[in-house]
Amino acid sequence: MQRLNTLKYIKSHPELFALLATTFCCYLFLETQIDGGAFGGQGALTSIDIIVISFVVSVIIAVVAVIAGVGGGVIFTPLLLAFTSFDTLLIRSTGLVVAMFSGLISTGPLMRKGLADIKLVLLGALPIIVGGMSGSVAAIYLANNFGEKSDGIVRLLLGLMLMAIASIFIIKSGTSDYPSHKTTDALSQRLKLRKTYWESSLSSFVSYRASNIKLSIGLFLLIGFTGGFFGLGGGWAVVPLLNLVMSIPIKVATGTSGVLLALGNAAAIWPYINVGALVGIIAAPWMLGQVIGGVIGASLLASLKASIVRALLIAILLSSSLKLVVRGIETLAGLDIPIF
Repeated sequence: MQRLNTLKYIKSHPELFALLATTFCCYLFLETQIDGGAFGGQGALTSIDIIVISFVVSVIIAVVAVIAGVGGGVIFTPLLLAFTSFDTLLIRSTGLVVAMFSGLISTGPLMRKGLADIKLVLLGALPIIVGGMSGSVAAIYLANNFGEKSDGIVRLLLGLMLMAIASIFIIKSGTSDYPSHKTTDALSQRLKLRKTYWESSLSSFVSYRASNIKLSIGLFLLIGFTGGFFGLGGGWAVVPLLNLVMSIPIKVATGTSGVLLALGNAAAIWPYINVGALVGIIAAPWMLGQVIGGVIGASLLASLKASIVRALLIAILLSSSLKLVVRGIETLAGLDIPIF
């Protein structure tokens, strides 16, 4: 029976297994036929080892991110800033790539069902793009003018921000799937920000109208800035904003968020590219891992309890935030604080 289920799964996802087989062959060729030491490395690891490990970790991050309903950048950037010594600009630029691909892959099924609201995308795209590029420019300015201290400032601020994000995820556990709006928003009526979609789980149509438009535009700008500055993307914030502030059903919020983040992160990456902070050979395995992990995560979503994965995500964020705060204080104050 197990063998039949496995064969059925392979037949239903041929592109995934073709991609996995091709990737495995490529990495096997790298490990056996190319001298990894010729490209440099980190300690005992050669650059090829780092590429292979990056791909495997990226797949795991993508699976967790899709099931937990967040962008991969929220996990990627804090972990690497907290537990590695890579350049912070390099990590943040790669984090934006991870967040962009994570959002695109996980949003695909929802977009095919018409759950991405194009009017909301048009509303939030400009402030997120402007905020994202502004955040990237601010990050580069900080790195160029404060040197090593900029790493400490970034790690400390990100650690404090992650604590706030973890708190949001804890509070968000009571999010309404179909929020109701009690007040009428004149700007929403003028822009006709309303829609009706088919909800298969209810076997009926669901109607909604966006609210708090002016406040939301300002929050989109802030989310874009923090995403570009820290390299997190904004999946952790855009979905709660659409759902809790604008009264958008959770499925529509998730589908719309992925499109918004793809636009915002694509723009925020350019300032990093202009200063050479995005290295293709480092970003490529993370991008590929997001594609494969996103497909796996989407297929596992129905059988796994998202609450368990969300609890794991909260634990990762809290542990990473503690490590980031400690490393930031160590860099800024010249201390040596013994911690994991």
